[in-house]
Amino acid sequence: MRLEGKTAVITGGASGMGRATVLRFLDEGANVVIADFNAATGQETVDLAAARGHGERARFVKTDVAREADIEAMMQCALDHFGQLDIVFNNAGVGGAIGPLTETTVEAWDYTFDVLGKGVFLGMKHAARIMIRQGTGGSIINTASIAGLSGDAGPMIYSAAKAAVISLSKSGAIELAPHYIRVNAILPGFISTPLAHGGRADKIEPMFAKAQPWPEAGQGEHIAGAAMFLATDDARFVTGESIVVDGGLTAAGPELSRRFPQISARGAGVVGVTKGSTGEAAEVRKLGG
Repeated sequence: MRLEGKTAVITGGASGMGRATVLRFLDEGANVVIADFNAATGQETVDLAAARGHGERARFVKTDVAREADIEAMMQCALDHFGQLDIVFNNAGVGGAIGPLTETTVEAWDYTFDVLGKGVFLGMKHAARIMIRQGTGGSIINTASIAGLSGDAGPMIYSAAKAAVISLSKSGAIELAPHYIRVNAILPGFISTPLAHGGRADKIEPMFAKAQPWPEAGQGEHIAGAAMFLATDDARFVTGESIVVDGGLTAAGPELSRRFPQISARGAGVVGVTKGSTGEAAEVRKLGG
């Protein structure tokens, strides 16, 4: 098993891409701390791990990635239970602020950047502190998005936050390279997760597949595969990279608002904040309402 003896922390590990990566890492022999805001789906993930015979190597800790104390606690959980920290996957995410620029509130901006930007910064900061102290190197993986590469592949504030993650990953890679700590970003395209399909996978997946050259919808397992590569010594000379996992979508050009005007954050006639799989309700209203 390629990760045997390694310990990983995965934020947003209770659903979607995070859960798929948790299960892949466990199957490959790693110890895994599952960090997520949603305690219910966190327990479901622990149960899934136990059903696969990995119960002793999985721990859940409820985590708000925007709170530094929570980030410190999840890292300490890894040390307390498994004695080391080798891999951190800063994957937690939300849809965040949606709607036109002129209607977006400061509160919606702050919430989006707290989870998507500050959460990655804090994860990198505290992972690096532990890995430097251990002196054995490590791998930090950050979930960005193809939305961070252009102006029309996602909601505006979400896209800005993901662009920040791409830049932060490059800068972190330079600073941490002398310590043999690699920092890379994964840029998913349209991945069928609860956050993306909102319980309508049967309707959304064919739309995703149609919008890209590769003729099937992206799945959490596809992201888990990329994370697996970056976590192992196969990627020992790979740092500061942004690995796009999107079925060729960016090669073709997303043009999201033209392709999907009915679900585009700009064209749907709504404004507010979505909160993904956190278990908290979205705060969305119709424009003019």
